[in-house]
This record gives sequence, C-alpha cells and structure tokens, in this order.
Amino acid sequence: MKNQIIPYNPKLKEYARQLRNNSTLSEVLLWQRIKGKAYGVEFHRQVPLHEFIVDFYCHELQLAIEIDGNSHDNKYDYDCKRQNILENLGVHFIRFTDIEVKKELFSVLLALEDKIAEMKEL
Repeated sequence: MKNQIIPYNPKLKEYARQLRNNSTLSEVLLWQRIKGKAYGVEFHRQVPLHEFIVDFYCHELQLAIEIDGNSHDNKYDYDCKRQNILENLGVHFIRFTDIEVKKELFSVLLALEDKIAEMKEL
C-alpha cells in the first residue's frame, strides 16, 4: 500500500517548518545528496506523520530516514515506541547516527541506495 496518506496533527505543521529552518549539519549534508529525486524518489524534510515529525520522508515508498544525534540521547525507549507506532501505520525506517552522516557519508548513501532498491521491489 505505497503512497498511503498518513494523517498528522496539524499543530505539528509550524514546528516542522521551524525544524526545516534550523537543520542540523548532518541533516543539511544528507539533504544536499537526496533532494530533487537524486535516488529516483522524492524525499521531503521534517515531515509530520501521526503525532510525530520524521527527519526525511518519501511518500512513494513510505520510507522515513532518521538521523540520531544528541537530541536522541537517553530517548531510546521513546524512539522505539514512536517508530513502532509509525511502522504499524506502514512506515519503514532507516536510521543513521549524526556521526555516520558527518564522517561516513559515502557509506550512508550506499545503505540508503540499497534500502530504496529494496523498497521499490516490495
């Protein structure tokens, strides 16, 4: 059921806009590489889904990219619960750490390319 619309809390829209305007370095680095259908699918930044905001989201594949930086420290349980709720709505995830994006961008992009190819086959 690809390209399914997942409802979101409209109150998150303004916060998502603020996040887009205040991106982290790792978000900027990744965005420069994936924007404009660079991998054959379109991603959007800071997308509200249900009661949450994901860093990047491809509606076509229902694929969320999360970059776990300092804001995720000590939030493992919350992140797992949040991801589980969204996965139950059909969202698939790929996660990278802030350090991976900054120091191993090539490997991150290869992993993302593999995940996109895998998702296209579903």
